[in-house]
Amino acid sequence: MKTIKTTLAIALASAFALTANAQTKVPAAVKSAFETAYPGVKTVKWEKEKSDYEAGFKQGSSEISAVFKADGTQLESELEIKATELPAAVTTYVKEHYKGAAIKEAAKITKTATGEVTYEAEVKGKDLLFDKDGKFIKVAED
Repeated sequence: MKTIKTTLAIALASAFALTANAQTKVPAAVKSAFETAYPGVKTVKWEKEKSDYEAGFKQGSSEISAVFKADGTQLESELEIKATELPAAVTTYVKEHYKGAAIKEAAKITKTATGEVTYEAEVKGKDLLFDKDGKFIKVAED
């Protein structure tokens, strides 16, 4: 009986691992829109983000992600930047509100439809969002 339970547990764990590692099924419209927006990109990691699709990839030496609706409409792009490239007001905010903490990662986010730019700074495991001038907006919800 113990052998059967052990075998069953291993089988269930293996099935779960296979499901967890399965590649996200991306609609053809999204793939087509991505290929048009980012020609020549060969390696893409797709993730489902609520009802949208996020493509993570490298273009040259830049780490980029792009979010698309299921119909292929691009919502935004996120470009990884150095913390020193953030507006000065972001650094000031972090120093005042997260004393002694460093900005672990930084990104410039551009809304596709409007061209609106926001910035993201990861501090103490939280993603802080700022407007184009570095004024704090909110802590991002994942």
